[in-house]
Amino acid sequence: MNGHPEQRRPRLLAIDDSTMIHRLLKARLKSERLEIHCATSASQGVETARALLPEVILLDVDMPDMDGFSVLAELKADPHTHDIPVIIFSGSYDTKTKIRGLEMGAFDFVTKPFDVGELKARVRSAVRIRLLISMLAQRAQLDGLTGLWNRAHFDQRLREEVTISHRHGTKLALILCDLDRFKTINDTYGHPFGDQVLEEFAKILNHGRAGDVACRYGGEEFAVILPRADSREAASVAERFRQMLREHAWIEANDLVVTASFGVTDLETISEPTAKAMLESADQALYAAKTSGRDRVIEATQHTHSLKRTA
Repeated sequence: MNGHPEQRRPRLLAIDDSTMIHRLLKARLKSERLEIHCATSASQGVETARALLPEVILLDVDMPDMDGFSVLAELKADPHTHDIPVIIFSGSYDTKTKIRGLEMGAFDFVTKPFDVGELKARVRSAVRIRLLISMLAQRAQLDGLTGLWNRAHFDQRLREEVTISHRHGTKLALILCDLDRFKTINDTYGHPFGDQVLEEFAKILNHGRAGDVACRYGGEEFAVILPRADSREAASVAERFRQMLREHAWIEANDLVVTASFGVTDLETISEPTAKAMLESADQALYAAKTSGRDRVIEATQHTHSLKRTA
């Protein structure tokens, strides 16, 4: 699916002030399917964890600039790193140290010098848990019927993409689309066939450019986020979608022609770089497409911005 995370090796971040420990970890874990990253100070470790969002963190309790418990507290207080399993390790065999770490939210505890077999087993367990949590979180953001991202994911992703594009000065476009007279299709052919139409349209939207993010916005309305695209490029993509749907042959209804209307906008068109402004701009363009005859692509302009949507 476009916009889904690519398959890659799980990432491990080791936070320890000893470069010898880093070399040892890389040597002992090289047979594991891991991408290993290292931080030699607590502050660097917190910063790297937030930027990298690894699947598992190995955290030394004893560091000069900030002890591991303070790092653990920061990681657990940050919503972006809160769910990353943290395995703390220390040269201390003190039971109180272990209990303190576990009560603060550590996933596991390993004592230095660590046994390689034990460390591998604990890391594998942490990675499995992290991937399971990520899988469940992703499934919660998928639409059950079409398999596209759902509205919750769309809202979050659009905010993120607007922020990234505004910060780096890159292009960003948005397509909103709506199946024309979908209620009539449901009433005439039945809801199971209506669901089939939604599924087929989702497949069409999922064949856009690599990296585009197709979502079910709600009901028969859909959205596609297009990073690094302007309104003209997005309109070209939307036109291809429109034609593919119009030409689709429906086995259960040979004479049926299903169409959709499309509203397109980009960051250059809106007055302020916010997800809300971008969504409103695309919605007004979609409204213009619906009221001017349907089955067409309309790019947002100052004219479409002056239209007030009433339906």
